[in-house]
Amino acid sequence: MSSTSAWPLLRLPGLRWLLAYRIGAMLSYQIVAVAVGWQLYQRTGDPLALGLVGLAEVLPYFCVAPFAGHLVDHLRRRRLGLFACTGLLLTAAALLATTHPALAAIGVWPVYAAIALTGMVRAFLTPVYMALFARVLPRQHYAGGASLGSITFTTALVAGPAIGGGLIALGDSALAYAVAMLCAGLAGLALWRLRVDDHPPAGPAQPIFTSIAEGARFVWRTPIMLGAMALDMFSVLLGGVVAMLPAFINDVLAAGPQALGLLRAAPALGALVVGIWLTRHPPGRHAGWLLLAAAAGFGLSILGFASSRQLWVAAFFLLCYGAFDGVSVVVRQTIFQLATPDAMRGRVSSINGIFISSSNELGAFYAGSMARVLGLLPAMLLGGSAVLAVVAITAWRNPALRRLDLRQLH
Repeated sequence: MSSTSAWPLLRLPGLRWLLAYRIGAMLSYQIVAVAVGWQLYQRTGDPLALGLVGLAEVLPYFCVAPFAGHLVDHLRRRRLGLFACTGLLLTAAALLATTHPALAAIGVWPVYAAIALTGMVRAFLTPVYMALFARVLPRQHYAGGASLGSITFTTALVAGPAIGGGLIALGDSALAYAVAMLCAGLAGLALWRLRVDDHPPAGPAQPIFTSIAEGARFVWRTPIMLGAMALDMFSVLLGGVVAMLPAFINDVLAAGPQALGLLRAAPALGALVVGIWLTRHPPGRHAGWLLLAAAAGFGLSILGFASSRQLWVAAFFLLCYGAFDGVSVVVRQTIFQLATPDAMRGRVSSINGIFISSSNELGAFYAGSMARVLGLLPAMLLGGSAVLAVVAITAWRNPALRRLDLRQLH
């Protein structure tokens, strides 16, 4: 693909509506994530409470994700996406209810219950997107489309935390939850307007557990895909500093909710800049080494952030953190789109989510637990060092990933 071929893809109406669905859903999810973290830390003052948010979401996600992938490969994808958007809207409505004094008085468990619902519906969001992505774009434009998808995704990651922090400053968490409901509704509207053949591939339906096992076997037998998933999973699991931002801002920087919005947005801003650059320079010949170098930069950024004592320094290292992660996102998404048969996109995307997306929540729980045991800053320094060790082991043990050339997957 030429270096200037990605942006004209936005002329395709199907891609525009699909990206609108993605940004609306992610805005809703990100605004809720910021508001929940602030709400819980203000009530409890305990970093472990922030980690438990991740655990409350990831356990239902683990239970639902394999079945979500099977359903995406065997049912109408748009209908499943509308179901997920409705779930996001209901989650935000439930969290809005927890801000009422009557519910606040009975403790924080209703907040965790609402987050558990988020985990269930989130299991459908990315498999639906990935399956529809292959229907709205020709195969030769997958790398460019992946860059545009990354830009859309990271735009939501930039805007969501900034909007969430600003809404908290204006009207506390209740206003943030109300806006999150609106974003979820707009995501559903975009998906409803999408006109694409979303029928599952023809063929006899397999038993559900046989279907799930088939997807798992495909990933296990594809070393490049498995290596990319494992590298990201362990990096994010061990380097989950973003979940600890409310504690870092309060205890180290002595700042308020505006700083939370800024620091939550900084990683996504870095990823956005990288995503724009990659639309003109898509990864190709040296994609494997690029992926490994980005993961190493991710770990070094964590070490720099943990050593920061000023807001602008912390924001700079989180900007780098997001930029390196953005490279990984584009390379991985291109691998998955090019290497996965259309009939298995839902299942492979769900397995990828179990490896990667859920590692954010498990990473939040791990970070909260380690902060309780070791202290906030020592836990962050340990996490950054562990990420560097994971990169070294992956480079040593997976030569296929080192030699990855995306041009050979077309």
